[in-house]
Amino acid sequence: MRKEVRRLHKGDWIKSVVIAFGGSLLNFDREYFEKFRKFIIKLSRECKIYLVVGGGKTARNYIKFGREMGVSEEKLDRIGIDATRLNARLISCILDANNIIPESVEDAVDTHSPVVVMGGTLPGHSTDAVAAELAYKSGADILVIATDVKGIYDKDPKKHSDAVLYNELYVEDLIDRYGTEWRKAGENVVIDGPALDIIRKATYRVVVVDGRDIENMEMAIRGKDFVGTKIKRRGA
Repeated sequence: MRKEVRRLHKGDWIKSVVIAFGGSLLNFDREYFEKFRKFIIKLSRECKIYLVVGGGKTARNYIKFGREMGVSEEKLDRIGIDATRLNARLISCILDANNIIPESVEDAVDTHSPVVVMGGTLPGHSTDAVAAELAYKSGADILVIATDVKGIYDKDPKKHSDAVLYNELYVEDLIDRYGTEWRKAGENVVIDGPALDIIRKATYRVVVVDGRDIENMEMAIRGKDFVGTKIKRRGA
């Protein structure tokens, strides 16, 4: 039986939400994850939630050392995928969500759980691309890219104190800047090329927010004013 969908904001009906949960957010902060768990449980009473968890430092450290030891890029990519699935397992246990971690987008869509947590799937793209594809195939209303900065900036805010946050950007402009190709395993970017390519063809809302600010993330999901970056499409 299809779960009842409740109205979230101003007449909008939200069926499902996909959150690309950046591995950088896996900080082993108990206070944060207690708060995050309460948020996800509350939201799951209103709509279906998919969480796609990134590899973070675990993946990057393994990939860095593997690359130094001459491991091929394809194998490094698979190591990164394994790291995302380990992280997903931890998040799934914290949320008491699905017992089996899906290894494909199709498996995730077919998983009957109010909250479905997964990691990467196949070499050649990041978990952001997995989340973008999952949002498309699950019919999600919004893709939330949750990272450890407030959104997309004109330059790296971790290195430049004068970096300017974009309130909104067109996906076509991001593609002109970064392309749509996969570069290499372990690359730390806000949205990778394959994810941008999927987003360009989709119709769901896309926002980039600081996942450490749970209240702000909820505001974005509910269609209210929030701090972050809206990703728009020309002609939409």
